Parts: sequence; C-alpha cells; structure tokens
Amino acid sequence: MLMIRTVRQSDYSAVSDLIRTAFSKTANGYRHEAELVDKIREDPTYQKRLEVVAENGVQLLGHGLLSEVRVVDGDTSATGLALAPLAVAPAAQKSGVGGLIIGELDNRAIKLGYKFIVVTGWPDYYPKFGYQKASQFGIKSPMPVPDDVFMAKPLIDGGLDGVHGTVQYLKAFDM
Repeated sequence: MLMIRTVRQSDYSAVSDLIRTAFSKTANGYRHEAELVDKIREDPTYQKRLEVVAENGVQLLGHGLLSEVRVVDGDTSATGLALAPLAVAPAAQKSGVGGLIIGELDNRAIKLGYKFIVVTGWPDYYPKFGYQKASQFGIKSPMPVPDDVFMAKPLIDGGLDGVHGTVQYLKAFDM
C-alpha cells in the first residue's frame, strides 16, 4: 500500500539516491537536484511539513518538496511556494505517485495558509494538476526558460489575484 508521509532525517540518503536516479533518466538529465534539496533544508524558511515521500512499505517511490518564493514587482510582493523538485522512481512513474505527492503537498500548503505554487517542469504533465503558464498571471521566472515550462497555480479561489512580477527563489537555488 502506498503511503505519503513527511520526510524523516533517516530518509535523506534514500531521497538523494531516488532524486539522482529519477532525474538521470530524464531528457534533461540530472542537474544537482539532490544538492538543491540539501541546501533548501538549511534555509531558515524550510518547513519539514512541506517535504514528503511516497513509500510502499519497502522502499521510497517518490519525493516532493515545496519551498518559499516571493513574487516581486517594485514595492509589492507576495509569498508563495515553489515545487522543486518532484521525483518519482523510474519503475513507479506513470502510476499516479507524482499526482498523489502533488495533492498531499497542495493540501498541506493550503493548511499553512499559502495561496499559490509555481513550478518549472514538463508542460504535458503539470497542467493536469491545475498549473497554467505563469505568464498568464503576469508572473515571470528569474531565469530564461520557455514560456510553457514555467507554470503557476492558485491553491484557493483568487490565490493569484494581484500577484505579478518576478519570482525570487531561496538562495539555495543559486547553484
């Protein structure tokens, strides 16, 4: 039976291995996502409740992490979250594990009062979970990325009302 739960320190090594394996098998390849997770955990805004793993009782099949971002436009800013990374073991991909992780993280984020999430990811995957091009909301990535891979979604009705500008990620992302 699949269970989604909060990450434990004892999971960290297995999470790193899972992330490396999952990303090395993608078209874009591994880009230090495991090191990114380590750095996010060191940030003062890191919340353990926003890092989850999926396990089947034997092994970890997936991992997801949300970290705070700010969308800044001049004097205005709004705090939300970024989904990065989301990793599913290659053998468990296309089985719904990623969707279960996304759903659990969304619910936890809503309970904590967050109103939106941004993601840089596959344009044929994330829209299934409510993500739309961030540009439609007037939200820009701080890095040059294709318009269709940088997405945002409101977690509540009106969650992106008045939110526009450029996303500022945690320092951990400056790799």
